[in-house]
Amino acid sequence: MNLLREIVLDTETTGLSPAGGDRVVEIGCVELINHVPTGRHHHVYINPERDMPEEAFRVHGLSEEFLRDKPKFAELAQGFLDFIGDDPLIIHNAPFDMGFLNAELEWSGRKHLVNPVIDTVTLARKIHPGARVSLDALCKTYGIDNSRRSLHGALLDSEILAEVYLELIGGRQVALALSAEAESQFRSGMVRPPARQRPTPLPARLTDRERELHAAFVGEMGDKAMWLEYLTIEVELRA
Repeated sequence: MNLLREIVLDTETTGLSPAGGDRVVEIGCVELINHVPTGRHHHVYINPERDMPEEAFRVHGLSEEFLRDKPKFAELAQGFLDFIGDDPLIIHNAPFDMGFLNAELEWSGRKHLVNPVIDTVTLARKIHPGARVSLDALCKTYGIDNSRRSLHGALLDSEILAEVYLELIGGRQVALALSAEAESQFRSGMVRPPARQRPTPLPARLTDRERELHAAFVGEMGDKAMWLEYLTIEVELRA
């Protein structure tokens, strides 16, 4: 069985246009295998080598001071490329993020990305025509908790987008995922199969003489002894 690996991706930037000198300041990626989050992620803050406009700061809260000692994109590019490989990218409003990433790659002397891209904005518009398809609106549609999203953040938004994407493609199918996980654990030896029942029960360990002595002992306690009730039930079941 071939495994489908997808990367849910988001960026934060200094503005809206790489052509106007805006830069990427944060990248967050979340790995999915067969539509299930694996827990692996890639997350970096980036020194944009320029100031941070107030409008952008109000969106993501990343200040010029905070980013000043962070690595530059050229220093982080290879790690990012190694993580995403050539697998499909899941991005909300993909032209925006892809435009910035390809500009940064070009400025660092690298080729543009050629990964397949799934734009969840386009996907959501097909599934919910006429409805609002912002990430917050889709969280409300699918009952996804986004209360931590007081500011935009690339990794957090990628984690939320992964949940939205799974709903857009038909839900989590938790039972199937758990079944596959259980099968995997069984094959790896983490879960043992239930013990088989014996074809015939083991013989009783008590002899008839021991039963007689036990009955006599209980009888000395009187006719209302609780043990007599259990002894009577056992005899009836064995008859």
